[in-house]
Amino acid sequence: MTELRADCARCRALCCVVLPFLRSADFAFSKPAGTPCRHLAADHTCSIHGRLADRGFRGCVTFDCFGAGQRATERPDPAAAFATLRVLHELLWYLREAMRWPEAAALRPDLEAAIEVTEALADESGRPDVEAHRAAVAPLLRRASELVRGPAASDRAGADLAGRDLRRTDLRRAGLRGALLIAADLRGADLDHADLLGADLRAADLRGADVSSALYLTQTQVNAARGDAETRLSGRLERPPHWG
Repeated sequence: MTELRADCARCRALCCVVLPFLRSADFAFSKPAGTPCRHLAADHTCSIHGRLADRGFRGCVTFDCFGAGQRATERPDPAAAFATLRVLHELLWYLREAMRWPEAAALRPDLEAAIEVTEALADESGRPDVEAHRAAVAPLLRRASELVRGPAASDRAGADLAGRDLRRTDLRRAGLRGALLIAADLRGADLDHADLLGADLRAADLRGADVSSALYLTQTQVNAARGDAETRLSGRLERPPHWG
């Protein structure tokens, strides 16, 4: 089974070389694609790893490759493989997430078939059309979400909830796919069975919140949010060190 957890010790710092970034609130300076970050050491480690947020690199703190880095490192051309594998590994994360839910049991054959195709694309040495495959998988993930959340679930897909106080809002089974939750106050919120696929959780306050049974929540989203020891996560996600 494809490994979907990043292991930086087995990667040649591909995210620090292959990916571009622009000077912004998330990055202290701009860097073009294919150029090593100036903070990258000779042994492929980050020379400011313990101080990334303080030095203006919050984007690095939140980034997660879903295990694509170590897999691409084993390829003849790691840089060329990295971006493709990251998309495919992210899709595998979502598909496996959908498989966990008994409410979506009727879709199990379709989900298994989609996983098999995704795995085959990840094994290819060339450059498969990952965007076409993502578009093909999206309706299946959406249908799984609908089955898990139920017919009476609220739909706030794509809603602009940035900065909103949502502490008293019932978000159980809510469709929050692609919603803007930047700096939203979700302290103590119950997001049981809420669909968070693609939701922007940068600086969202999850202190005391329960996201242990939220759908499609990724490590990247968790890393981007604020949380504490009372934030409830599923066993598939790690508690970020910067949560304290």
